[in-house]
Amino acid sequence: MNATAAKRSNQRNAVIAGFLGWTLDAFDFFVLTFVLAPIAREFHCTVPQIALAITASLATRPLGALLFGLLADRYGRRMPLMLDILLYSGVEVLSGFAPNYTVFIILRLIYGIGMGGEWGVGASLALESVPARWRGVISGVLQEGYAVGYLLAAVAYWTVFPHWGWRALFFLGGAPALLTLFIRTKVKESEVWIAGKAERHDWRQYGREVWANGRRFFYLVLLMAMMNFISHGTQDLYPTYLQQQRGFTPKLTAIITIVSMIGAILGSLAVGLLSDRIGRRRSMVISVIAAIFVIPLWVFAPTLSLILAGAFLMQFTMQGAWGVIPAHINELSPDRLRGFFPGFAYQVGVLLAASSAYIEAVMSHRFGYGMAMAIFAGTVLAVGAVVIALGPEAHRVLFGERTGSSP
Repeated sequence: MNATAAKRSNQRNAVIAGFLGWTLDAFDFFVLTFVLAPIAREFHCTVPQIALAITASLATRPLGALLFGLLADRYGRRMPLMLDILLYSGVEVLSGFAPNYTVFIILRLIYGIGMGGEWGVGASLALESVPARWRGVISGVLQEGYAVGYLLAAVAYWTVFPHWGWRALFFLGGAPALLTLFIRTKVKESEVWIAGKAERHDWRQYGREVWANGRRFFYLVLLMAMMNFISHGTQDLYPTYLQQQRGFTPKLTAIITIVSMIGAILGSLAVGLLSDRIGRRRSMVISVIAAIFVIPLWVFAPTLSLILAGAFLMQFTMQGAWGVIPAHINELSPDRLRGFFPGFAYQVGVLLAASSAYIEAVMSHRFGYGMAMAIFAGTVLAVGAVVIALGPEAHRVLFGERTGSSP
């Protein structure tokens, strides 16, 4: 194999590793959203109490981003990514053995550490490996590993839950451990990281660079808080809404979710590609504003066909904006900090938005699931559009040629 072919092969494998890491991570996270009510019954709790397990996982994600991000900047992207995958897949299996509510919550707290580490390390490895001109569409591919994971969780809920119950869904979460074999044998270390390896041993300089980019970091935290309010506000309680308010069976709930995730995948690819042409912010603002107009169809549609259309369009527009995020925040991150900076900002934003499912669950007791989700989603989409529009952009910046600092 010549050098060009070998480079292309590694680019492909790096993208596959980043995509599958996030796909399987999302699968492990979203199986819980389908079985809030059954777990609540078994542990003699309310649905809002079990929804706190979602909040628990979201709340500890910054710890994982900090730990594995620092490891990735110091020791390379590959090994921390493998360790992270082993952590979250192992804890997912243990969640299926949880004997009571307290143990379940503790395990979901630990799971969040693994989930928080994967995105930043996997995205930096993949995006540092591909040409800048393809960064937007590859960003869409990577981010929609999240939608594919949600889709696979819906399929598992449809096929596994009716026969073997909720615990079996968590046992499936051990499968991601096999991905480490692929990374170990097929994925090479990021050339951008290798080029700056000598500089990474000076932790004082590293700390000074983090401090110098403080304003940029706080903007990314705000951006990611709004994007996570948008995402979790339109996804986490949607299966519960379909089951509890619409009265749909597990099979029909799964089908609607699958249709919505097909919309997410297509939207992410389309808006990611658009962002390569017209810029990151403009593409995201267009997509988020479009999502606001979809809300009535999304939760108030009177017929099944319109419900399917609303689910598809909400995820097409909302996840369309999300598809730009990996490229956008990696481009805004300094080279020497890229393992830590975007992933940690992302996960601190997750922490700020961690109460989304719980807030909607509480609101639903007064307004019903549909109205609660509509109010919440409309608010965070509108605020999110403003935050995106007022932020910086570094469209197609070349990695490895600047350290970057706050403007």
